[in-house]
Amino acid sequence: MENIFAQRVETLRAQMRERGWDAVILTGSDPHASEYPAKRWKQVEWLSGFTGEAGDLCITLDHAGLWTDTRYFIQAVKQLAGTGIELHKMRVPEQVPIPQWLASRGFAKPVIAVDGLCQTVSAMDNLRRSFDVPVTIVPVPDLLSTLWKDRPAVPCTPIITLGEDLTGESREAKIHWLRKWMIIQGVDAIFLSALDEIAWLLNVRGSDVEYNPVVISYLLVTMEQVYWFVRKDAFSEPDEETRASLDELSADEVTICDYDEAVLALATYVHNDVDRIYVDPSTLNLQIRASLQEGSYGVVEGLSPIPLRKSVKNSVEIEGMREAHLEDGLAVEKFLYWLEGQAGQVDEWQAACKLQSLRAEIPGYRGDSFETISAYGPGAALPHYVTPHVGAPILEPRGLYLVDSGGQYLFGTTDITRTVPMGPCTALEKEDYTLVMKCHIDLAMAVFPQGTAGCQLDILARNALWQTKRNFGHGTGHGVGFFLNVHEGPQEFRQNFNAYPFIPGIINTIEPGLYREGMHGVRHENVVLVREDGTNDFGTWYAFETLTLCHYDTSVLVRELMTPDEIAWLNAYNEHVYRVLSPRLPSEIAAWLRQKTLPM
Repeated sequence: MENIFAQRVETLRAQMRERGWDAVILTGSDPHASEYPAKRWKQVEWLSGFTGEAGDLCITLDHAGLWTDTRYFIQAVKQLAGTGIELHKMRVPEQVPIPQWLASRGFAKPVIAVDGLCQTVSAMDNLRRSFDVPVTIVPVPDLLSTLWKDRPAVPCTPIITLGEDLTGESREAKIHWLRKWMIIQGVDAIFLSALDEIAWLLNVRGSDVEYNPVVISYLLVTMEQVYWFVRKDAFSEPDEETRASLDELSADEVTICDYDEAVLALATYVHNDVDRIYVDPSTLNLQIRASLQEGSYGVVEGLSPIPLRKSVKNSVEIEGMREAHLEDGLAVEKFLYWLEGQAGQVDEWQAACKLQSLRAEIPGYRGDSFETISAYGPGAALPHYVTPHVGAPILEPRGLYLVDSGGQYLFGTTDITRTVPMGPCTALEKEDYTLVMKCHIDLAMAVFPQGTAGCQLDILARNALWQTKRNFGHGTGHGVGFFLNVHEGPQEFRQNFNAYPFIPGIINTIEPGLYREGMHGVRHENVVLVREDGTNDFGTWYAFETLTLCHYDTSVLVRELMTPDEIAWLNAYNEHVYRVLSPRLPSEIAAWLRQKTLPM
């Protein structure tokens, strides 16, 4: 019997022949360039069966390929088996991205179809630049809709607004700041597509995208008006919280428009108030750009100013994040205490559910910040392992168990990974565990001058591994939103060149790892805050303050591999965790934690 995904690819090819398309490109994103799309836009998953969070498809009449990065290689090989879709590896030295791959295929005048709603302007500009011949790009909104008969609708969930007591800054103040920025840029409007940027600016939250407290919408800010294009049918019979939120937005002169009206509005009535409009081509989709062209605007392209502003947390947000990590740490310690008596009795999924239930007891909990990675042994060798709901592996009383999880709270967002010895470990497991711990500590201890970017610090989290000719393929750390997306930029710890510096107020993860296919995986992750660390004749200096509160298990560390400074840092961190958390823990868990945090 032919694989269902192979059948779907062939059905798409029949459409390509009928319409004269040489290739079709589909992304794993949505009309807002989101990292995590709602189910409606999981086109790559529907067509290929690949469920990873990062993957693009390119289909020609004689080839089908999935492009994804090192986090998903093992997963992709398994999920693409029998589909006829070939894996193309990214973030490796020999990578050939889709534009360059297509350009090498020898098309005379290629016609390439894309979903006009789910392809960004910058991506398509890059595609054109990759060819030495004229390229015709055919933007087809909702390209798969004729084939995907039971495609989910655009999500529509209740919304809430956050007060200044939680965010530290009102929406009026944020909009005023943005309008001042617009004046400096010489534009009289800015169009926003990115969901987290809109949520931050309006101080609104929803649950349209699983794990991401955002609302599917567009936003247009002019010097006089604010238009929010959002699913109005969500408000036909709004709940009390949503109704109050809408009244609050209207009182602040935010005009609520229908989501599907954005294209028409830009092409028609908005032009009465707008001449020059600013857009970010990295998040703007082709369909919206077509509306701007139809409206004959003066379009100014550039990076949105919001991500950098959003990444630097104010004092209220920082205190909220401290509270979130305190409450979250209590839940994770309770989980680890429970886990110690469960070896051989529970599976990965049961463990994940237990952790979620403990977080759910926290007042202000609004769900997890991503799907928990609960992975024992070989499963942990997949950095983004998907825990089976049925038939998950048992946590055996030996080896390593990795749990990567986080919570969304009204007052903050968390992300934490602990690799837990479930019993006796091999010498290699102990060595890998220790080397990754060294990597984490070496970056956490960093002191660095003003202007330093994450790519300049990343080596600190790899050196201990590189010295033994080991490595990991993913980034070392990402920004974390305030009751927003668990991944945010623009700063990051990664080898790729990224010039955004780390400045006080930025909150980021540190999460080096090591993965051995078919054996085990190790990752140690905390969330840190950038803080000032003094000024002298050589300049201004910054350092990291760790926000995560949960002990690291020292029982399998190879002490001989660690430096005195690393041991001192770890002892101090574990002692801090005990001092802060123990008064809030049940006595038996506090006593257990005391033993876990004794100096090495």
